[in-house]
Amino acid sequence: MCGIAGVCGASGLSLTPVLSDMAESLRHRGPDSCGTWIDAEAGIGLAHRRLSILDLSVNGAQPMVSASGRFVLCYNGEIYNHAVLRREIEAHKRIAWRGHSDTEALVEAIELWGVPGALKRCNGMFAFAVWDRDDRVLTLARDRMGEKPLYVGRVGGVLAFASELKALRRLPDWRQNVDRRALGCLLRFGYVPAPWSIHEGIFKLPAASLISFSAETAAEPLAVDGFLSRIELYWDLARVAEAGTTEPFPGDEEEALTILGKLLTDAVRLRMEADVPVGALLSGGIDSSLVAALMQQVSTRPVRTFTIGFREDRFDEARYASQVAAYLGTDHTELYLTPDRALDQIPRLAEIYDEPFADPSQLPTILVSATAREHVTVALSGDGGDELFLGYGRYADALRIWRRIGSCSSGVRRGLALVLESAGRLLGGGLGFRLDRFGQRIDTLDFDAYYANLLSLSLSRTAADGWPEGLPGDPVIPAGLADPDRRMMFADQSAYLPEDILTKTDRASMAASLELRVPLIDHRVVELAWQIPIHFCWNGRNGKLPLRRLLYRLVPQKLVDRPKQGFEIPIDSWLRGALREWTLDLLSPIALEQEHFLDADAVSTLVTEHLSGRGNYGYALWPALMFQSWRRASGLGTGS
Repeated sequence: MCGIAGVCGASGLSLTPVLSDMAESLRHRGPDSCGTWIDAEAGIGLAHRRLSILDLSVNGAQPMVSASGRFVLCYNGEIYNHAVLRREIEAHKRIAWRGHSDTEALVEAIELWGVPGALKRCNGMFAFAVWDRDDRVLTLARDRMGEKPLYVGRVGGVLAFASELKALRRLPDWRQNVDRRALGCLLRFGYVPAPWSIHEGIFKLPAASLISFSAETAAEPLAVDGFLSRIELYWDLARVAEAGTTEPFPGDEEEALTILGKLLTDAVRLRMEADVPVGALLSGGIDSSLVAALMQQVSTRPVRTFTIGFREDRFDEARYASQVAAYLGTDHTELYLTPDRALDQIPRLAEIYDEPFADPSQLPTILVSATAREHVTVALSGDGGDELFLGYGRYADALRIWRRIGSCSSGVRRGLALVLESAGRLLGGGLGFRLDRFGQRIDTLDFDAYYANLLSLSLSRTAADGWPEGLPGDPVIPAGLADPDRRMMFADQSAYLPEDILTKTDRASMAASLELRVPLIDHRVVELAWQIPIHFCWNGRNGKLPLRRLLYRLVPQKLVDRPKQGFEIPIDSWLRGALREWTLDLLSPIALEQEHFLDADAVSTLVTEHLSGRGNYGYALWPALMFQSWRRASGLGTGS
């Protein structure tokens, strides 16, 4: 894994010190070496920090120039099928390989098939920049599911890109302000979805896309509409979803299970290839246990596994992970997270996540990544199973409630919502809180808006400007996905998976210089998941039935068959306890009134209600806390 950065259209800039400074800010993503490549005449410069995984020699160093000298590649990620690419390239031309890195396979694939053609052949996670020296075109690309990040925008008069925002902030003309729409998304959903970033004029390249700039067009202003109009999809989740739904898997459940099992085994095997030690993050749940079991099945030695536990029994899964590890015979390590240890990590969050990010499970993810890195350089995780196979409890909850209220007109739902909200405020306490929140959630025009309400951490529209009304990232859900369950799947795969789950794991693992690989979202598995009929995936109570059935063949059902818990932390009690003073300091009404980013009255009401115990608003307050912490750490002034 690596960090990349660069500039284009920077003919008036002294590139060597700028690129070195940008690269240095990404040292955590690539502690092993640093490289830069510059064409001063074209105003193009590429910078790379390397975490050596394949071909540890200098033959894998970047930026890498193709054998012909035409293409220069700066790349972050892993191409798992690089050996297959090499054989295909060799079938077309004679080539003297310099080493065995996947970087070399990728740059030669681009040389042979062009960027779109190479991307369609790649199985991997990546974000890269490639400069065509003949056509003088810079192309940026991101992997299909959005595992690896890539920011791009104009800073001063220069087009710039980087794996993380901190590299862009090293540019001499950095002056970007807070994007109010992005802030609204953060407060409602806990993250900023692509294409926006927290800064005006800086964008995230969406998953499965590429974008190109010539040396001339790099100098043009870049607004969101212009950015989106330049984007080209080389793989389209909407088409995959609609095709899979229209032409479902033709066989029976057992046949689907057989194919899925083979695909997952191959996805795991591919992701275990490395010239450094490899392990797994194990929670003891269905997904991570299946990944660890498949790893152990194809490994000739005990797999290293790692888990985080909590002293609060309601949140602790470490005991289950330990039982699974013992059965599989893995070499297992546990680390327990306490409020004090969490408090120690909080000052690092703004630096690690680089833009405000508010999934509280970021704390245990940081610590389990750091623990794993003490023993391995690569780890596999079980992320993605919930989004692909209807694993979240909210799916069943959403459908159960919608069956009762969906046939009502929006006016009737609005009236019922007002009654529930009024009753909730009168009653107060835990029951009042639940009635009020339920009322707010059903006050909606259609199912998509209802699901957006269900995803919301906070429904307080007055907390800040730019409050989004629709689903995160405003995905265009294909017309063919008429069923609510399919619409939820698509919404979560479009935004929640790449912008929350994969952002969380990428930043946490990279902060520890750990490469994290996610076999369940191999694009072949994603495509099959959309073909598998819904009734194969869940029975109305439990989801992920195909993953469960595969796991039960490898691990006794009694060790893993329990209600889904999730990688959660006791945020409500922590904010009232060890994190109370920190909360009061960051969300002080006086400070909020002076800073003009958050509505002081709306936030203070939530703080008072939560700390008094009259409501549980920990998850609603966490985005505001993360924004305030980030704002102070970044030295950002007041809003206008």
